[in-house]
Amino acid sequence: MTYRLKFRGCIGLLLVSLCAVGLIQPEPHPFENEIRAFEKADSASPPLKNPIVFTGSSSIRLWENVNDYFPGKPVLPRGFGGSQLTDVLYYADRAIVAYHPKQVVLYAGENDVAAGKTGQETYERFVALFEHVRQKLPTVSFAFIALKPSPSRRKFFPEMDVANRLIKDYLAKQKNTDFIDIRPVMLGKNGQPVGILFKADSLHMLPEGYNRWAGVVRPYLK
Repeated sequence: MTYRLKFRGCIGLLLVSLCAVGLIQPEPHPFENEIRAFEKADSASPPLKNPIVFTGSSSIRLWENVNDYFPGKPVLPRGFGGSQLTDVLYYADRAIVAYHPKQVVLYAGENDVAAGKTGQETYERFVALFEHVRQKLPTVSFAFIALKPSPSRRKFFPEMDVANRLIKDYLAKQKNTDFIDIRPVMLGKNGQPVGILFKADSLHMLPEGYNRWAGVVRPYLK
């Protein structure tokens, strides 16, 4: 047993040493390629100054032609699909702060709950992200889009409700923030998600879903 532990320890040290001298490249953080693609696009065509950065998970990434929904607003889409709040925090300096935005519009947290995090934990992740952004950009306007009622994630609705409530209450105590509740326009009279707003996976939205979102989000944009 002692021999095995020593052997494993030697292998571990060898791998660390090889990484240090560049012979083995460590696995990049998830979504690194997407962030680099943003940076490459910025180099080729610099974005407008002080934009409204839309960031977060696939509900932002898959919002096609998002600028067309908000004419006259300098919307800059910087969502990366499948991301959790911890991923947005990891890339916050490159995907948010680097643009010196006048406003941040965030949709993230649904994947956190689906991955097993409680509403409380999801809220705590959000606070960590919010505080990081506000530390770097003290006066930036910050809007959070409520976690949506995706039919495929019904079993997570209770925890999502907890996360939404905690985040809403938290933002109500902060300056220059908004909680954008898109849930009412996504629910039918029976209180259930409107199925025609979603793709076949019952998770990602069709254009009609985004049309409804846009009607709710538009008045909050700076």
